[in-house]
Order: sequence, then structure tokens, then C-alpha cells
Amino acid sequence: MSGIVGYLGKKDAVSVLLQGLRTLEYHGYDSVGVAFLNDGSLQIHKKAEKIDALERDLNSKSFHSRIGIGHTRWATHGSPVDINAHPHCDCTGKFAVVHNGIIENFHELRSRLEKKGHRFASDTDTEVIAHLVEDAYNGDLCFALRSALQQVRGSFAVVLLSEHQPDRLIAARKNNSLVIGLGQGEQFLASDIPALLPFTRDAYFIDDDEFVELTPDSVRVMDCKGNPVSKEIMHINWDAAAAEREGYPHFMLKEIHEQPRALQETMGSSISDLQLTPAQIRGFSKVVITACGTSYHAGLIGKYVLERLARVPVDVDVASEFRYSDPLIDENSLVIAMSQSGETADTLAAIKEARKKGCRTLSITNVVDSTITRETDDVIYTRAGTEISIAATKAYTTQVMVMYLLGMLFARERGWCSTDKLAVLEAVLYQVPDWIEEILEQENNIQEIAGHYHTCDDFFYLGRGLDWAVALEGALKLKETSYVHAEAFAAGELKHGPLALITEGVPVVALATQEDLMEKTVSNIRVVKARGGSAIGITVGQSDLVDETCDYVFQLPKAPSVCEPAAVSGCSAALCLLHILCPGLRCR
Repeated sequence: MSGIVGYLGKKDAVSVLLQGLRTLEYHGYDSVGVAFLNDGSLQIHKKAEKIDALERDLNSKSFHSRIGIGHTRWATHGSPVDINAHPHCDCTGKFAVVHNGIIENFHELRSRLEKKGHRFASDTDTEVIAHLVEDAYNGDLCFALRSALQQVRGSFAVVLLSEHQPDRLIAARKNNSLVIGLGQGEQFLASDIPALLPFTRDAYFIDDDEFVELTPDSVRVMDCKGNPVSKEIMHINWDAAAAEREGYPHFMLKEIHEQPRALQETMGSSISDLQLTPAQIRGFSKVVITACGTSYHAGLIGKYVLERLARVPVDVDVASEFRYSDPLIDENSLVIAMSQSGETADTLAAIKEARKKGCRTLSITNVVDSTITRETDDVIYTRAGTEISIAATKAYTTQVMVMYLLGMLFARERGWCSTDKLAVLEAVLYQVPDWIEEILEQENNIQEIAGHYHTCDDFFYLGRGLDWAVALEGALKLKETSYVHAEAFAAGELKHGPLALITEGVPVVALATQEDLMEKTVSNIRVVKARGGSAIGITVGQSDLVDETCDYVFQLPKAPSVCEPAAVSGCSAALCLLHILCPGLRCR
């Protein structure tokens, strides 16, 4: 994921840009660059290296700049080399742009521009924007950027800087986040809130198809036709410490340890503001959950919970495929969209498709006033607090908690679950933060297990029922944090192909937390062992079957018989620790 920063005002622009870019390093990146006006002349400095290398290069020179833009890039179009790093400029060297997103028709645009004599320096899709602006410029930067983006198909958050108008920045967004930070005699711009926190807490959140013109003393927001748009100033109440590691080696480990508090906060306030009436809940004939990545995996847990507790049919769709599948939904369907940030482009597109078909829409997100909250009829906040790490941890466990809370609400209103059973489940939910705390106190035990597998290049995960859904998330976490190949399979599918991949010494993480499925899961573990695989078992309390079968076993705290939420959350916490504590793995 790439990051954008921008500044104009009284301060040294280069210093502000570098500080802002450092706050976005948690995204990960392969190159970095800045563009600024130095005594009125546009200069671009960029490297396919880390920020330290760029800063050393800039510190060796003397600049006088009060305006500039910066970018950290994960390569999508063109390899990670200096020439493909952002910012990009036009033929004249007078316009520079930074861009998050993907220009889907850039080949067509580039071919057309090259026929008109434009010369391209990179392999990126972003560079076409700079040339389109050059083509359209008539003395008005806003007009030039609007004209350029009208020709573009795809998603973008883009910022334009030009020698021609050295006192302003122009920006626009579509399906990529963009936030304006407000100051006195200065303005800030970023793709993510943490980049603004060192400088200001007052901000405008820019919506899709909006354009912004920034000068040191003014911010003008317009729609795609140039009409003014009124914006409400939002005060960012994030705790500054939340954007710091507080002694942890990285944000992911810090956020793993924040899960107990996040779960308590989520249970205390999440469902209370929901506007769905009992009649509406009883009237839904179908629920569809749509999400991406980790949120999709939480949605799989949601399907299980809603169907089992409330007896309502539930589909779970990957958001990036939802709009292409012509889903069978109507005014009697509830579409639930889950996104930690509330800005996931594919999930937003799925919501728009659902609204076209007349569905009631509900978002589950962690960010107040994010785009998804404005696109849906109802919203539930997970109250996880600031999540900086790209690999989600507390976002997942709080989303799972919301699914249980929502499942209990639906079960109560639809009359499919006894009051006594719901009371027992509610009591279990309130104990989950304590169980997570117990697991986190066993970090050394998990470290010992992880140490046996630090040279492995392949991992497999097995589980049945809820354990399979959690296994999918476990495999994703290992890929994200360690860049190691990992796959998860429903344990019963092992014999239908995946078994061929199990060879001598290959580690297999087997989740066996459900008593009614224990024997079947252990049977699958025995097959793994027969092929020479190394089995790591995760179970609830003491299990002789698992102990006898696996090479290593991690025991989750013993919970009551209705312990599904504890098992799901506990497995997630244990797996996250296992992945980031493998000392030889390449942790982000």
C-alpha cells in the first residue's frame, strides 16, 4: 500500500514531507520520493530505497522550499527502480504528481499521448496523469487536473504540484483515501491520518469525485464539475501514543497486546447505536457479508454465527468479486460490509452495487466518519482503537466479537435461540478479554514452538468448521508478516489433493478447538504425520488425543462448553504471536 503526503506553508517543506513519510512506513514500501519548489524551480528526488537513503541525499544539499509532495510506493506497474518511483512529471518538467490507486486504461492513454509526441520516462500508470495535465493546462491547474481525470478509468488519490502556480496544490480522490490537515497559514495533505498527527488535529475528509485546491491560507473543495462543496471540520481525537510503538519492536506486536482492551471497548458500545428495528431484523430473508482479506475471514465466522444462532441464510462474498457476480439480493436482503479502515475500494464498490439493488446496508468498521459509514444505512464501530500495522490483529478479533453480538441480537429478535442459551453466551463473551490476556502471558511458550520452524519455507493450516475459518486467517498472517508461503485447507479436503504437498518436515498447524470435531481433526493430523509432516496442534485445554498425535501443542485456556468465541479469538491471538516470533522469518 502506498502513502501520500503534501505540504505548503511557512515551514521547511522537505523536512515536513520526510517526517510525514516516516509516519507511513508501517505500510511497507519499495521506493520513496519527494517533489518541491526550490526558489520556484520544480525539483524531484526519488530512490528505490528506504527513507533514510533519500534523507541522506537531501541533507547533502541546500534547499529553500515551502511547498512539496511526497510518496512511498509499493510497485504495481513497473519494477521497483528509481525511475518508477513517485513523483512523476510531464515532458516539460513543470508538473509533478503523486498517486495511489490504479489507472486501468493507462495503456490506451499512454499510446494516445505518445502519438501526440509525449515522451515517457517510466513504466508506471501514474505518469500518464502528469502528461494529461500538461496537455490540458490553460492557466488553471484545477481545470487541468479535472480534464485529466475525466479521461481516466480506475481509482486514485492524486496530488498535483506545478511551477506555473507555485502557491497551491491540487488534489482529487476516487476510491482511495485523502485527508486534508488544516493549519494557520499552512495546510497539510495525506493518504492516512497518522501523517497529519505531528502537525494538526483538524481535518477535512475528502469524498469520492471531489477536488481540493490548497493555498497556505485557504482550502477550496469542489465536485467534479467545479461546484463548491461545503465540508465540516473534523477533529481527530486519536491518542498520539497510539501512533507510537511504546517500547514494542513493531506495531503488530503492540496491537496484539492491545486486544483485551479493544474487545472490552467493542462489547461495551458496539451494538447500542444500531438503528435496525425488530421488524426489520425479522423481515430479512437473507444476509450477505462482503469484505476483503482479514475482514472476509471474520465474515466467514459471521456466517457460522448468524446461521447457527438466528437461522438466517448467509452468503459471504469477496468484495472484489461481488459486483461482477450479479448477486441474488433485493429489498429483503441485508448486506453487511466489513472494513477496518472504512476505505477499502472494493468493499465500497460492493456497497454501491447493493444499494442499486435496493438492499439494506450495514457497515462494520473501526474508523469513525470513514467513507463506508457515509455509504451505508447503518454502522457498527469495532472500537479497536488506532491500528497502524498492515497485518490486522485486533481488527479481526473485534470484528469477530461484533459478529457474535450481532448474531445474539438477531437470534433474540427472530426467536431462534432460548434466553438461557443467549445469557450463557453473553457471559462467555465478557470473559474473552481475560482469556486473551492469559494467552498473551504465554508468549515464551509460543516463542519456543516458533523457534523450531524458523527456517521453513512452507506452512500449511488445517481445521474444521470455525477452526477452518481461523486457519485461513492464520495462513494470511504468516504470508503478510514473514513473506513465507502458507495455505489453509478444510481438514476434510486434505485427501482431495493437498496431501500431495505434505513431505518430510513440512510444518502443519492443526486447529482442534471444537470437541465435537476433535476425533475427525486428529484423524487428519495422523495422515499428516504418516507423510512425514511436523504437526503443531492448537487446542482448548488438555487433549490427550492432540498431545499424542502432534509434535508440539499449544493449549488455549479452558473455557465453558459454549466457548466458540473464546476459541476463535484465542486461536487468532496465538497464531499471530507464533508468526511474528519466529526469529529467522522475515518479519515486516
